[in-house]
Amino acid sequence: MMRSFTIDAGPRVQRFDVIVIGSGLAGFTAALELCAQRRVLLLTKRGLLDSASSFAQGGIAAVDTALSADTVEAHIADTLTAGAGLCDPVATRHIIEHGRAAIAWLIDQGVPFTADATNPTGYHLTREGGHSQRRIFHVQDATGRSVQETLIDRVKSHPNITVLERHIAIDLITTKKIGREGNRCLGVYALDTQSGRVTTFGGAQTILATGGAGKVYLYTTNPDVATGDGIAMAHRAGCRVANLEFIQFHPTCLYHPRAKSFLISEAVRGEGGLLRLPDGTRFMDAHDPRAELAPRDVVARAIDFEMKKRGLECVYLDISHKSPEFVAHHFPNIRARCLELGLDITREPIPVVPAAHYTCGGVVTDLSARTDVGGLYAIGEVAYTGLHGANRLASNSLLECVVMAQAAAHDILAQAAAPAEGLPEWDESRVTDADEEVVITHNWGELRRSMWDYVGIVRTNKRLERASHRIRLLTDEIDEYYRNFRVSADLIELRNLVLTADLIVRCAMARHESRGLHYSRDYPGQLPQAEPTVLAP
Repeated sequence: MMRSFTIDAGPRVQRFDVIVIGSGLAGFTAALELCAQRRVLLLTKRGLLDSASSFAQGGIAAVDTALSADTVEAHIADTLTAGAGLCDPVATRHIIEHGRAAIAWLIDQGVPFTADATNPTGYHLTREGGHSQRRIFHVQDATGRSVQETLIDRVKSHPNITVLERHIAIDLITTKKIGREGNRCLGVYALDTQSGRVTTFGGAQTILATGGAGKVYLYTTNPDVATGDGIAMAHRAGCRVANLEFIQFHPTCLYHPRAKSFLISEAVRGEGGLLRLPDGTRFMDAHDPRAELAPRDVVARAIDFEMKKRGLECVYLDISHKSPEFVAHHFPNIRARCLELGLDITREPIPVVPAAHYTCGGVVTDLSARTDVGGLYAIGEVAYTGLHGANRLASNSLLECVVMAQAAAHDILAQAAAPAEGLPEWDESRVTDADEEVVITHNWGELRRSMWDYVGIVRTNKRLERASHRIRLLTDEIDEYYRNFRVSADLIELRNLVLTADLIVRCAMARHESRGLHYSRDYPGQLPQAEPTVLAP
């Protein structure tokens, strides 16, 4: 059974100037930059603070020229080094050169970055793995939460921003999909997860700010909302995706049965934290001369190697050699959370394991955040700008969110506002209620475990082939389920996860080398020429 469409059928069709899908830093920034001149709809599938941005601990990397020891060129060089030859140099320069302006914008919004009167910048700057200088603006060890809480009040109080929480996007509406000429995005179908009602939302422009795809893996630092929705919807709509084989595994996720997805910030290592085996022996200096300050991919592989070699369940991150006052001042939230679990990090090491953390690839965009589909933009983790290359440098992600959201808003405001017309209403006349939900639950679990087992930190051709085979079978089952039954939030997310997983595996199978975050035992060397992996629909 296939769904049919009815054009402009009553109150289930609503129009705005711009639709923003996602409530992380990228989505908030875009909405606030547009709202003075556009009527903006902001859709988020759970609450406004349910995003990966809220979980970001470390901070935002940006060079302040008042600090003579650092330069924009040094930040660019560190980014290119971490990206293992795959960063787009033009995009990298553009985003980094706009870094201090992004910080200034956030300060104007009221973000209380941690101050330091002894620093020429006026702010305390920390250092993280892969950075040659202290250049991370932060709010203690909970930067993302502070930024989001600062911006949320502005978003909720502006009369030109309509916020709809608990509305999950089902699919983008494009002219091509409904039989018209060209391929332009007209809006989105979204499910109200409380009422079960599906509404058509139309807009002259639609911005994907949906975040990454960490939940495609069994273990992740990401919140539950990170299900690859924007990547999957954009690809179905006709957009290219790139470099999805580069999934960054955060090396230090807290290992504790009562701690779900709690990461231990890069800044702990930046401020002197040491990685140790259970007997107290350090091991990072045997893997890289930068030891604990090596980029995330190096550290994650080193931990994975030591755990597999010695049959360990975890390793340990030790900051207890610093004074209790130092730890309490720099990491109050990490210390408090660990104390809740019976761990005193001022006196004992922290058990940690790697976990899927950041999607370095995504929907291909230009420097105005435009995708291959007219009227459709992608910003933040869902997008591939070329900044992150084969491995994201720590704290460049929130920077990219602000800079590219502002770029998208600037491009949209340069165009005339023209709400979409002739929008199709969602039609459920040929589908029924699902007879049982166990299919969704089972497939969700099988997909995430297959990705963890076969498409993890270390890969082989055979593992990737096994993953591809299982994904094909799951795709057929999920597609049949989607065609015949009414949509639910779990079904929508599972449908997006299985497509995103397929794209990750296809990208990984296409890269016949080891580079950055993609390490293959069958292709341990690097090719002389670094090229992005691009998949067209």
